[in-house]
Amino acid sequence: MQDFTNETLDIDALPKYEEVALNALNRKYWKVVLLNISIFLFILAAGIAIVLFFIEELSPYLYIIIGTYLLFSILLIVLYLVSIKKIGYAIREKDLIYKSGIISISTAIIPFTRIQHITLNEGIFSRMFQLGSLHVFTAGGISGSITIPGLDINLAKTIKEELNRQLAKVD
Repeated sequence: MQDFTNETLDIDALPKYEEVALNALNRKYWKVVLLNISIFLFILAAGIAIVLFFIEELSPYLYIIIGTYLLFSILLIVLYLVSIKKIGYAIREKDLIYKSGIISISTAIIPFTRIQHITLNEGIFSRMFQLGSLHVFTAGGISGSITIPGLDINLAKTIKEELNRQLAKVD
């Protein structure tokens, strides 16, 4: 009969995922985000203009409404800019690391054995800048799935092919 062992691991000897150099998103992704924000802000401004046109009682508050709109617009753009700069990913020998977040930083380390499938998505603006997003679905369900946006389309295809090769090895 084999003896059961359950030794304590030396935590300091474990590899540190924090030391892995993460890849940044393609710089052109910021243009895609700006286009999306611009469309949203244009629609919001049109809605505010319509409300101000039909509800004359709000006319005295015009400058407050415009100031609030401008402040909201600036904050939205700054938050997205900082958020994009905080996104990073790395593909290692046995897993994929994805890090994002400003206030609450989230780091996902997905072993290749947990990956179910990978999709490559290209939005209309992303295609204009030859970018794509990789969506990695895991066995853990929706909470374990990640999307890496803003990848050069050729790089995204290469990563997808490599991950699919790794999945074939696992099966």
